[in-house]
Amino acid sequence: MFYFERLGPSSFRASEHVGGAWNAAEQHIAPALGLIAHVIECDHAARRDDLLRIARLSYDILGTLPIDVVEVEVSVLRPGRTIELVEARLAHDGRTAVVARAWLLKAYDTTAVAGTAFPAIPPLETMTPWQVGETWPGGFVRSVDVRRAALAKGRAISWVRSDLALVAGEEVSTTARALGIVDIANGLATREAPNVVAFPNVDLTVNLFAEPQGPWLGFDTTVSFGANGIGLTSSSLHDHTGPIGTVSQCLTIRSR
Repeated sequence: MFYFERLGPSSFRASEHVGGAWNAAEQHIAPALGLIAHVIECDHAARRDDLLRIARLSYDILGTLPIDVVEVEVSVLRPGRTIELVEARLAHDGRTAVVARAWLLKAYDTTAVAGTAFPAIPPLETMTPWQVGETWPGGFVRSVDVRRAALAKGRAISWVRSDLALVAGEEVSTTARALGIVDIANGLATREAPNVVAFPNVDLTVNLFAEPQGPWLGFDTTVSFGANGIGLTSSSLHDHTGPIGTVSQCLTIRSR
């Protein structure tokens, strides 16, 4: 099973497993964000022998997507030997739905100074499975395995994985696979029931200081709602080695 299958150099057909949480007939944006990362990495590998690594990827979500064919185009905004900035645009039927910008950086050996003050989260073996489909609809949430500990309203620690291929028949990096999951953060620590209050995100920004290792991605998530219809979901990201980065999502909050 898979989320997308390649139809051509830049075109991909979505499967039913991308079905959205706010509207099951539309795409959940999570797999599409992973697809963008994969296409960026493929484009990068085709242009250079010395590969740089994605350190930050910011996505602006311009609209919804039907479960259909999408196109992804990549352009280089700032070429460089050790630092590169690229832009990717994902579109359906000529309409751009996501614009992404990625900073790719050269890897150096900084083992001697490596470290972080982000606290580790409990291992997944200590957490109970969460039937995410009881809270959220759609093909994507049914495709993932979630372990979660709810700590307070709008606060949770979770581990998430998907066994589905991001792109059928293609080797995908652990970074692109993680970026195909990370948008689920906004649904892991709800402040209000999603059938009462809608709080979709209009963007997503990931910063990674280490490459994800293994199939499980950990989230230490806090959700904040302001009094003005604007919210924020912030998570530190983890793998089995410890903290590896952060993700933030700007929310638009609306009564349903």
